[in-house]
Formats: sequence, C-alpha cells, structure tokens
Amino acid sequence: MRSLAVFSWLFLMPIYSLFLISICVFGVSGQCLGNQQSLLLQLKNNLTFDPAMSNKLVNWNQSVDCCSWEGVTCHEGCVIGLDLTNEFISGGLDDSSSLFRLQHLQNLSLAFNKFKSTQIPSQFDKLTDLSYLNLANAGFAGQIPIAISRLTRLVTLDLSISIPDFFEIAPFLTLENPNLNMLVKNLSELIELNLDGVVISAQGKEWCHALSSSLPNLRVLSLSYCNLSGPIDSSLRNLKSLSIINLNRNNFSSPVPNFFADFKNLSSLEVFSSGLNGKFPKKIFQVPTLQMLLLSNNDLRGSLPEFPPNGSLRTMELSGTNFSGTLPHSIGNLKMLSIIDLSNCNFSGSIPNSLASLTQLVFLDMSSNMFNGSIPIFSMAKNLTKLYLSSNNLTGHITSTQWEELLKLESLVLYGNSLNGNIPVSLFSLPSLRVLKLESNQFSGQLKEFSNVSSCILERIYLDNNQLEGPIPMSIFELRGLLGLSLGSNKFNNSLDLRVIQLLKNLSYLDLSHINLLTEYNDFNLSLSSVQLETIILASCKLKFFPDFVRNQANLFILDLSNNQIYGELPTSIGQSLAFTKLLSLSSNKFYGTIPKSICNAPYLELLDLSNNSFSGRIPQCLIGMSGTKLEVLNLRKNKLNDTIPDAFPDNCGLQTLALNKNQLEGGLPKSLANCSRLEFMDIGNNHIGGTFPFYLNNTSLRVLVLRSNKFYGPISHPKLNAPWPMLQIVDVASNNFTGNLPIMLLSPCLQGFTDGAGEDPNYVYEP
Repeated sequence: MRSLAVFSWLFLMPIYSLFLISICVFGVSGQCLGNQQSLLLQLKNNLTFDPAMSNKLVNWNQSVDCCSWEGVTCHEGCVIGLDLTNEFISGGLDDSSSLFRLQHLQNLSLAFNKFKSTQIPSQFDKLTDLSYLNLANAGFAGQIPIAISRLTRLVTLDLSISIPDFFEIAPFLTLENPNLNMLVKNLSELIELNLDGVVISAQGKEWCHALSSSLPNLRVLSLSYCNLSGPIDSSLRNLKSLSIINLNRNNFSSPVPNFFADFKNLSSLEVFSSGLNGKFPKKIFQVPTLQMLLLSNNDLRGSLPEFPPNGSLRTMELSGTNFSGTLPHSIGNLKMLSIIDLSNCNFSGSIPNSLASLTQLVFLDMSSNMFNGSIPIFSMAKNLTKLYLSSNNLTGHITSTQWEELLKLESLVLYGNSLNGNIPVSLFSLPSLRVLKLESNQFSGQLKEFSNVSSCILERIYLDNNQLEGPIPMSIFELRGLLGLSLGSNKFNNSLDLRVIQLLKNLSYLDLSHINLLTEYNDFNLSLSSVQLETIILASCKLKFFPDFVRNQANLFILDLSNNQIYGELPTSIGQSLAFTKLLSLSSNKFYGTIPKSICNAPYLELLDLSNNSFSGRIPQCLIGMSGTKLEVLNLRKNKLNDTIPDAFPDNCGLQTLALNKNQLEGGLPKSLANCSRLEFMDIGNNHIGGTFPFYLNNTSLRVLVLRSNKFYGPISHPKLNAPWPMLQIVDVASNNFTGNLPIMLLSPCLQGFTDGAGEDPNYVYEP
C-alpha cells in the first residue's frame, strides 16, 4: 500500500504543477500564491545581506501577502517583477537558488549590491519570460555566462559597472567566451544594451558588426570603458533607431563617423576621452533631436556651426579638444542649453551677447581659451549658478550693473584675465555665493569691512595677484566656513597677525604671500595647532622664524615658505609633516646646517627647492634615491654643500631638473646619473667637479647643460657621437679645461645659447 501511495504521488506531481500554473494564469488578481511566497522566503533565507541597511528583504514576512512586499510585483498571483536594488546583498545566489524557479519573472533587478566578485549564476536561462534584467554594479565578476544569450525576450540588459566602482572591483566582468557576438546574436528584441565597464577588447569591425547584425531595434547603446578599439565601422549605421550612444573612455584612435548625423532619433552622444581625432562633423551639432553632446578630452578639431532656431541641445561639453574659431551669434538659438563646457580649447573672439540670453543656462565654463573683450551682462540667465571664464584675454571694467548680475551665482571664477574695477563688499555677505576666484587680474581699491557674516556661505576666496590696497578686512576671518583663502601679492598696507587663522577651523588652502605677517607671540604655534591645512603659501612674508605649527600638519600637499628671513636649522622632524607633500619650497632664506634626512620620508614629493640658503654637509643619499619615486625637480643651488654627489640615482630615475650651481661639490659626476633618461635641465656650474665631458649621458633628454667653472678637462668632441642631445638648446662649458674642436651638437639649429667663457661674468648663474 505504501508503494502504491508513493506511485500515486509521483503520478499526480505533474498534474499538481500544471494546476499551480493554471492558478497563476487564472487566479485571483493581487493575491500571492503559496508556492510563490515560499520561493521568495527561501530566496531571502539563502541570501546574505545587511539587515541594518536593507529596506526590502528585511521586511518580507510570511504573515503578509507577498504581492504587497516591497520590491515584489505580481500579476494574477504570480511574481512577475523583483527589484532588490541596493539591498546590500553580499552572497547566497548560486545555480541552486530558488530565484530561478520564479519562472514568471519578467523584470529583475539585483543592481547596486555587493556580491564580492562572484560569477553571475549560469541558470538565468530558466527565466525565459525575462524582458528586463539589471545586474548593474552588483559586484559580479568573471566571464558573463552563455545563459544570458538565451533570454530571447530581453528588451533591456544592463550589466554595467559605473566609473567609481570600476576601479574598486577586480577582476571585472568579461566577454570572451561567449564574446559580444555570441551574447547578442539571439537578442533581437533588445532595445537597451548597457555594458559599461565590461572588458570586451574588440576591434571596431568586430564589435560594430556584432551589434548591427543582431540588434535591429536597439535604441540605447552604452559601452564606455570596454577596452574597445577603432575605427568605428560603417556597419553601425544599420542601427537606425539609435537614440543614445555612450562610448566614453575607449581607445578608438579614429575620427567620429559622419553617419552619426544620420541617426534621426539621436538624442545623446557621449564619446569623451575616447582617443578620437580628426575633424568633427559639423552636421552632428545640427541634428534636431540632439540634447546631449559630450566630446571632451579628445584630439578633435573643428568649429561651431550656425545653429538653426529651436535647437534641442541641453548639454554641450567640448573641453580639452582642439575646437577653435569664434562662437556664432546663433548659439542663442539653443534655448534649452543648460550646460556649456568649452574650457581648454582654442576659441577666440568676443563672447556673443546672445549667450547671455539663454534663460535655461545653469553652468558655463569657457576658461583657458583666447576670448577677448568684456563680459556680457547675464541679465536673462536667471538660472545661471556657475560661471567660469578664467585664463582668457578678457578686459574692461566690471560695472555695478554687471556685478549685480554676477552676485546671483554660486561660483564666480574669473582669474587670469585683465579685468579691473572695485570689488563690491556685498560679495562677501551673499546667501548663495560659495566660490569667488578673481586672482591674477587688475582689480584695485580697498576691501571694506562687511556685515551679515552669519548668512554668508563662502567656501573659497581667491583674490591674490591684483592691486588691492588698504588694510585687509578682518571680517574675512569671521567666515567660519572658509576652505580656501588666498590674498597674496596685492598692495595691502597692514601687518596681519597670523593667529587670526585659528578662527577658520575648516581651512585647507592658505596663501598670504607678500603680506607682512606678525608671528612673534608665545602662543602663536599653539593657537594654530588645531588648523589642518593642505596648502600653506607664506612666501615673501618677512618671516624670521620657522613656523612650528607646520610640524603639526598631517595633510600638507604644498608648503612654500620661500623668500623670507627664516634663520636657523631646519627641524629634523620636518619629515613628519610631508607624508602627502608634492611641493616643498624653502628657497631664499637663511637656513644653515645639514639637510635633514627626514625629508626623504615624503614619498609623493615632486619638487624640492632648498636653493639660496646656507645648507652644508653632504647631499643625503636618500634624497638622490627619491628620484626613483616621484621627485622630478631637485634644486639645491647657492648653498654650501660639499663632498661628492652620491652615486645613487636609481634605474627608474624620473628626475627632470637637477640644479646644484654654486656649492662646494667635488669629485666626478656619478655614473648612475645616466639612469635619468627624462633629465632636461642640469646645472652643476660653479663647483669643484672634475672629469671628462659627460658623453655617457647621451640617453637623457637634455635641453639645458651648464658645466661652467668646474674642473672638467679633455676633449669636448666624441668621434662617434656628433649629436648626443638633439633637443639641446643651452649649453655653458666656460671656465673649464676642455680641449679640441667644438662638436656639431653645440652648433645645431636647436641651440639657443652657447658660451665657452670668452668675456663672461665669472659669477654668472643660469636661471631657467
């Protein structure tokens, strides 16, 4: 009897399954079926997720109908949609998961989870009804399984990795076997394909043919950071429905195809940083449906066309390209433009007034071009919040009417022009302005004290290199939200008590160069110990003592105390503040004693300038060794350093500038200096260094070579090396004991300066 019962159960199982399916089709709408709820609960129990961060899974409860669970969508009692986006899931999904028994699923999202580089399960082909699959930024890695290619009803497929996550996840998703062609050849219903960050590594003809031959309905194509190569093949023009094209950050090494302008529905073209070159087709600018155009950081050239009325463009970014010419007045026809970035191009001419009439404009960056003339009055651009016009040739007096319009901004960046006028005090008490960068202009007059400090949200004030005069307003130091403050190189006539900086607890950037600073107080160092700065520029401030508060800094990127009167030995503990420092300049002071070896504790140091002091002793060997990490510029000129130059230049030496003029160095040039293949500037004049002419440095990139006033001897020509330095522009070999005829390399067309000693000033020191 028992065996009969078992037989009966086995016989009835297919019928029971068919019964359940029929209930899914014909059941009561909105009421979750028992087997569906059971599968969901099983899925939840097997998944590893953070309950404290979960908003969906953590609330799934069997006492509540599963169709009302957040993230679950039902139809006729069956689960057809499952959205577990951003649920902090880290594991528990494999081929045996109950997920793959939810056979009525049409929409599935596991995006933005943390599956910790596990592979995508190979059972996705069990979900034959899927039309939407989103695994973006889910943490999966490795080869994309062939099962995805069997989901023939897919309309949307998103396996992308966003740029921030792209650098955090390794290994990445790859398409090798199956490759791109195998993945998409059966997905003829696909409308949206997003594979950003998936390593495809295909040539232009290969990936273009794979898409154009299989996806006739494709509208959205996103393949950024896929290691794709060019040229972009003409077969791609067969995808006539394309609306959104995102091919950012590949390496095409080819022009932008003309046929992109033939896509009648094109709304977005993103190809920034993709190795594109050649002349950009003007017709693409004029596609009537185009809303977004991102071409930045390519070697593209071209100019802007005349724009027809009522264009659709909302975003146009051309920064870091070779676009040139003037801006057409018809740019004002693009009434929907909200973001314009033309920075670091070659545009010239005046800024058309029509640009200022764009009522939707929010962001405008035209910095680092050759624009001239005056700044338009942005009276109609009521939504403009960020204006960047720095490093151009703009001139003229900013009128009170212009200031009135500019005061509505969040960021006003005009540095590096020739603008003039008085800076209104109202700038410093605006409720919206966060960034004010007016440095390197010709603004003049006095900055007056201001009120309403509590309502001001200014974060950065850069006014250096102008002609401002009078006293520095103390109201500035009541702006407690300041992150950056630069007032240097003006004509302020008062002395500033540096202790006021202690009020700016959030300050990270400080430039008070050419301002007389008062530091002779017992509590000076203590009062500043709580302020953690990243940039300290106190050049030409008449400082007499090394500011000890510097030693309490842990995040210094730049330290410039040059051109002061600081007397004494450099603290041996200086290295404790240099863990992140890139630039250290202590030149033109009165330092003496040996160079502390602790400076070598600065692994990111790129420039070290200790010139024009009285340092003595030997050059620390570890300092020479730093040329194998980041150090590019080493300037120790005009000191009292002695002994030999340490023969410790590493094999991977990256030094570009070596300046040791006017010391007391002796011996010969170290042979390891030949490792510095990037060396462009070498000045070792006015020492006691001997030896023959350094032909062994022929593999370097020397442009300037100064050997003047040393003890070199022997022939200055070499029988086998007529031009060891083809880029050499300046050479100075005066006051040595060289013999023989001048070599061809010293008479080459590139040479701009040459001295052999005749009639030269013996105290001459070449200054770059």
